[in-house]
Amino acid sequence: MTLDTPHKGYADPALHAQGLYIGGEWRAGGGIPVTDPSTGETLAEVADAGEAEAASAVEAAAAAAPGWRKTPPRQRSEILRRWFTLMTEHAEELALLISLENGKALPDARGEVAYAAEFFRWYAEEATRIGGEFRHTPSGAHNILVDHEPIGIAVLITPWNFPAAMATRKIGPALAAGCTVILKPASETPLTAYAMARLGEEAGVPPGVVNVLTTSNPGPVTSAMLADPRVRKLSFTGSTGVGRTLLAEAAKTVVSCSMELGGNAPFLVFDDADLEAALDGAMVAKMRNGGEACTAANRFYVQAGIHDAFVAGLTERMAGLTLGAGYEDGVQCGPMITDKAVEKIDRLVRDAVEQGAKATTGGAPLDRAGHYYPPTVLQNVPAGLTISREEIFGPVAAISRFETEEEAVSLANDTEYGLAAYVYSRDIMRAMRVGRAIETGMVGINRGLMSDPAAPFGGVKQSGLGREGGVTGILEFMEPKYFAVEF
Repeated sequence: MTLDTPHKGYADPALHAQGLYIGGEWRAGGGIPVTDPSTGETLAEVADAGEAEAASAVEAAAAAAPGWRKTPPRQRSEILRRWFTLMTEHAEELALLISLENGKALPDARGEVAYAAEFFRWYAEEATRIGGEFRHTPSGAHNILVDHEPIGIAVLITPWNFPAAMATRKIGPALAAGCTVILKPASETPLTAYAMARLGEEAGVPPGVVNVLTTSNPGPVTSAMLADPRVRKLSFTGSTGVGRTLLAEAAKTVVSCSMELGGNAPFLVFDDADLEAALDGAMVAKMRNGGEACTAANRFYVQAGIHDAFVAGLTERMAGLTLGAGYEDGVQCGPMITDKAVEKIDRLVRDAVEQGAKATTGGAPLDRAGHYYPPTVLQNVPAGLTISREEIFGPVAAISRFETEEEAVSLANDTEYGLAAYVYSRDIMRAMRVGRAIETGMVGINRGLMSDPAAPFGGVKQSGLGREGGVTGILEFMEPKYFAVEF
């Protein structure tokens, strides 16, 4: 497959450049170019919303809210289930669209579509299982009845690295709970969001229940929505820095916030680990989406006895990856999202090498069109370097040696982040002990992939607030209401 291949159906970028999606209608207007990171060529232009359009989106969500709130859970469930089915039927088109605007290799894009669709299936089921509570007070004076109600209009802000999955992970529970939403996708990858809106419309989502707008000026547009008292929820996935700013903005109107922020995941390999399993897991944890993932293994800590074999094995695997345009057959690692991303990765690598690290493969940008950085392995990375403090968000594995379990835990916790961690050891008791000691929201034990729609996804420390997915994800979009009942 090449860029010259005709893109049909949902894979056609032009189909998703018809304007903002507000109140079930497409509002025309261009202004934001969407480029192919593999080549730098423009795929399409999408509409550029301002504060007036943001106000219209809130108005549309508010108008649809009473009807959607009263829609029986079974009916909401069936709409989400149809949306899942449509995503599955159009999976290959959606994967190609993601690869075109995001750059990720087609196998990764296909995996994302499957993962994204599962959130609609999962929350189609959870929509009919919203629980309540009844109990007697200890004093016997009255009875306690607790119900859960939709929290209200939700503003959903999603990043560019998983344009389908980050949208469905928020839309699914919000709609299942009975909330109407306004989705603001990243301007780098908006086409997938508009494709999702079209599929939702086809699945039977009523006008105004899901609204999508893109903007080149996200600060004022988001502030305008959060300032409206009818907006009661903000769900954001992105950098910790932006998350802090949004939390401050939401505080002005005391809007409930869910924040899935940055990560700096440690990957711990103990001497007794299964080497091949650890290498398999490392490739998944590091190279999923080319390393552009908040759960990506950022810091590899390998015990002395297995260190050299692990470095050699990972170097061989990383050096063997096929680099190229994500939508080309056989490509395993696509480009980074922008030149700015490549510049950051290069800065971190050069700083590490200058301070004693050694690149065993890769280690420098490529002189070619597009935003490419080669898969890279660094060994002998000294403690405390910038590459161990900042999220790399690229195909670079920075490896350090450790001696004892206590040292490994200390190194793993030496970060302001706490989203994900990975532990490899045949001793499950040790693996669990270390997992409990690491300050993180999620731990992969002898697994390089932990994301699952049925599990609570989220972090601690500067990695965020709240959880997405699992049985708890729907509660982020609901408010408990307590009734003191005399009978």
